[in-house]
Amino acid sequence: MPETHAARELWCIRKGLVPYADAHALQKELEAARQAGRVQDVLLMLEHPPVYTRGRRSEPSELPMGEDWYRAQGIDIVDTDRGGRLTYHGPGQLVGYPIMSLKPYRDDVHEFIRRMESAIIAALADVGIAAGPIEGLTGVWTHEPRKIASIGVHVSRGVTTHGFAINVNNDLQPFEWIVPCGIDNCRMTSVANELHAQFDMERFMDIVSREVGVAYTRLPVRQDSVILAGAEAA
Repeated sequence: MPETHAARELWCIRKGLVPYADAHALQKELEAARQAGRVQDVLLMLEHPPVYTRGRRSEPSELPMGEDWYRAQGIDIVDTDRGGRLTYHGPGQLVGYPIMSLKPYRDDVHEFIRRMESAIIAALADVGIAAGPIEGLTGVWTHEPRKIASIGVHVSRGVTTHGFAINVNNDLQPFEWIVPCGIDNCRMTSVANELHAQFDMERFMDIVSREVGVAYTRLPVRQDSVILAGAEAA
């Protein structure tokens, strides 16, 4: 059955700086609503206070200083149900959580991730940064190579959560203290580092929203809130 115009929409929600636990709870609400067909596909965009998040394949060696040392630096540590390994989130980094149905993409999570990579690559190209994938690794890299974006998703009952993190204006030092994404000697970069200037986050979210829409053949629609079970949830 062909999709209706409304079903092709991608609801884009911007939330600013949100603690990781609160953002995860909101994702779970939106996931349940998407599974029940009460909302369209959603792209939740926000930033987190400093936090290391561990994926399902993370290992203790990825935090070589020991957890107490990192917490003493003001960085929380959280276990997640996403794929992938350890990464860092902090202010100035754009985190995107697509809560989307996999059905239009043949329930193929690898296809879904490839589209995500292509959206990030296109968004970076739009601001003058050449980047791409590396064979055998997930994420997006500049050509030096330096990693500029990380990807990790979770799928439940055909709906995705978690997603991507693009380094825009964030401090890169916390990456130096860990083994990011389980990759030894992984060098990180950011939009600001590549352009030698801070980049306006609102403008970058506009660009990312557009390119995610292109990659997933969805029409981005700005939503300031989404009503779930009769209460404002975004």
